Amino acid sequence: MTETLKPHPRSAATDGDDVMPRRHFLWTAAGGIGGIALASMLQRDAIGAEVAKHRVTPGGIIPKTLHLAPRAKRVVQIFCAGGVSHIDTFDYKPELARFDGKPLSGKGENKGFFGQPGNVMKSPYEFRRRGQSGHWVSSVLPHLAGCVDDLCFIHSMVARSNNHTPASFQMNTGFTMNGFPCMGAWLNYGLGTENENLPAFVVLPDSRGLPAGGSINWTAGFLPANYQGVAFRTSASEPIPDLNTPSSISTQARQTGMNFLERMNREFAEANAGDSAFTARLRSYELAARMQMSVPDATELSGEPESTRRAYGLEDEQTKGFGRNCLLARRLLERGVRVVQLFNGGSFGSPRINWDGHENLKENHDNQAAVMDRPVAALIQDLKQRGMLEDTLVIWSTEFGRSPATQGLGAPGRDHHPDAFTCFLAGAGVKKGFSYGSTDEVGYFVSENPVTIYDFHATILHLLGIDHEKLTFYHNGINRRLTDVHGHVVTPLLA
Repeated sequence: MTETLKPHPRSAATDGDDVMPRRHFLWTAAGGIGGIALASMLQRDAIGAEVAKHRVTPGGIIPKTLHLAPRAKRVVQIFCAGGVSHIDTFDYKPELARFDGKPLSGKGENKGFFGQPGNVMKSPYEFRRRGQSGHWVSSVLPHLAGCVDDLCFIHSMVARSNNHTPASFQMNTGFTMNGFPCMGAWLNYGLGTENENLPAFVVLPDSRGLPAGGSINWTAGFLPANYQGVAFRTSASEPIPDLNTPSSISTQARQTGMNFLERMNREFAEANAGDSAFTARLRSYELAARMQMSVPDATELSGEPESTRRAYGLEDEQTKGFGRNCLLARRLLERGVRVVQLFNGGSFGSPRINWDGHENLKENHDNQAAVMDRPVAALIQDLKQRGMLEDTLVIWSTEFGRSPATQGLGAPGRDHHPDAFTCFLAGAGVKKGFSYGSTDEVGYFVSENPVTIYDFHATILHLLGIDHEKLTFYHNGINRRLTDVHGHVVTPLLA
């Protein structure tokens, strides 16, 4: 990010008493984000303080009183990018074996993305009943199979799009188009923070690449920019770049720079009172200063017991990347971060490193499940062991399912399928070992209790004490909300 600085009236080359050239002075003062951060902490301008305290919006000040008694106070969302096949993971369909190799008939329009329907393909995985609830789980997810008695499955999810990017946008923002706030931003806006030393909403992308649509999946959209997700660099040893001030910068230079930059920021904020992006930047600098102490503590995993590191798969080459993210998510949640969003899968293109099993479903899901299964199961069990699952909502979702028929004749892959798929919740406020909704004999259509993504979001907000119809933001003449003009709370899921 670059900014154009106008010369100060006193001098075009130097500032004040000509102690040092201005260009050198600015470079020295801004050498570390910590210096800039502390500058904005010295004296909060009226706008920054008001936003930080009350969450000012164009419609006025939003009170922090919740609409409902909350069952959960924090959220961790695992989004599996690419489209997990429901009929090869959690939605057992023995009829697929009976119809294997036969044309898929009587289902109407093909909803696949590539429009090359083949014949029905049975699941390449063995299914078994697991836990006291007896829920069917395939052999591709042996670790999550051990958690079924804590999970609340929704087998009747329905999406609006069969294309990755708009479908990912809908699951994460409620809309298939970009420009709308994601659910984490809405929660940040509606709930505020529990820890002023860490972001309220943290995003942990897959270290192998971004999901379809990239960072738009955690955008603040038309909400003030300070509500967007703070993405950590999960592919680097330093999760937040330039957080620490270089030791080469002296205390005197930092103090001089802080005073000067604080004055510039205050004057600019006063002259541009409606610029939410600049106000958000000031708040990010303030937060960055506090994060200099809190982030190293939160992200340093070496102090975790060996048994915990092993449970998350940190010693295994295949699971250590995503396992580290899952363990980091737990550490952030227990330090007061309100929302943590984990992405499993990215790099859409060639080669695919996500759940998009077009060419060979088994090969694709074998690889992806080996990355995701163990760490997510460890996260759920870890939260439960620490007593955090009682007030933490775990969300496991994907953008759509996959077709019962192959993509093309004689092919071993499955195409996109938005008309039926599975997600699950766990933790605060939801029933344990429970299944809701069902699909037809081959998992093509929802046969009972369809759940739209609007319903899904309405239920999540409800669990956090928010009425989805009342959490609104006035934008372009409309009181916008996460669920648009749709959505109902799925009350049978509630404990």
